[in-house]
Amino acid sequence: MSKTLWQQVGMRIKAVREVVNLSTVDFAKSINLDSEIYLKYENGQVDIPVNVLFTIANKYNVEITTLLTGIEPHLKRIAIVKKGKDLAIERRKEYKYQDLALNFVHKKAEFFLVTVESLKYESKHMYSHSGQEFNYILEGALKVVYDGSEYILEAGDSVYFDSGYEHAMFALNGKSAKFLCVIL
Repeated sequence: MSKTLWQQVGMRIKAVREVVNLSTVDFAKSINLDSEIYLKYENGQVDIPVNVLFTIANKYNVEITTLLTGIEPHLKRIAIVKKGKDLAIERRKEYKYQDLALNFVHKKAEFFLVTVESLKYESKHMYSHSGQEFNYILEGALKVVYDGSEYILEAGDSVYFDSGYEHAMFALNGKSAKFLCVIL
């Protein structure tokens, strides 16, 4: 039986933890996580939020692409990702990420094409991670919930924010929405 993506990612974050020679409790503490939740991530029992992967990647100088794929990025001057050749990451049923710069090493930002599926009921899950985020709406309409406030964005609109505050995006009008996401 092949391992799920999250089991594979869990094995890779475990390898990072072992390389830096930390216990699960100390590693979890180093990335501001409860050790029981961290163990579920490491064991591939639950979906690992992107913000946790970013935190591990930044703290331990590992490329997020390596955590996701097991392949070390190697391009240093230019990286071209042809249509359909990006790394598709399906984290939750409402979000699908496509990594648009997966093979470039030492990126200063992460670039994703994000599709937000229309759901019958909005998820209550909010996200936060270190850094800043820029989103440019390409298709559809989104309700952006940011730090307790709500904003409606449509194709052609953009938003730039401190991603350390809780945020989430929800597709509107019964249709999926797409946006370009840059995480700094």
